[in-house]
Amino acid sequence: MTEAKTIAPILIAYYSTHGSTQLLAEMIAQGVESQGVEAMLRQVPRVSDNLDSTSAAVPLSGPPYVTVADLASCSGLALGSPTRFGNMAASVKYFLDQTSAQWLSGALIDKPACVFTSSSSMHGGQESTLLSMQIPLLHHGMVLCGLPYSQSELHTTQTGGTPYGVTHVALDGQTQLSASEKSLALAQGARLARLAIALQDIPNE
Repeated sequence: MTEAKTIAPILIAYYSTHGSTQLLAEMIAQGVESQGVEAMLRQVPRVSDNLDSTSAAVPLSGPPYVTVADLASCSGLALGSPTRFGNMAASVKYFLDQTSAQWLSGALIDKPACVFTSSSSMHGGQESTLLSMQIPLLHHGMVLCGLPYSQSELHTTQTGGTPYGVTHVALDGQTQLSASEKSLALAQGARLARLAIALQDIPNE
């Protein structure tokens, strides 16, 4: 582990239904903390088309729910969602739609961000999902952090992994990450942390 830096935590916010996206989030968190930066894991709360149904204020298990206030206090963001017909899940979109105040204030300008996803098939729209998640982050002025092909697993993986962000393929309900997926998630978190450290002194103009 490198020497700890004085830097705000990196927010890792994710929505997960079967656990795969959460496992990616946890591996990204390990990568962040390998650089001496605190990782702040948060869940995106579920939304429902049933207007009479509301989620508990506190999740029954796992990390607390993410809030828009977490965005202002973080030094970087990793945002994760399962793939929904080649797009982010409605819960993640609903959370992002609540960030107008942060956009108006420029709270996320020049902060690094990465995205990650999981799908149940090899060609389940992973890359388009990642791109859909990047668009609102670009509107916020964030610095997108992908994965370079110097990560050898990008050349050889037969499971998840893209230059747009880390992914998992849950074929036949397989929620556990492959060795390549774990390695890429660790690398993604470490790169995000290094960029957060490098960008922390850039003035917000």
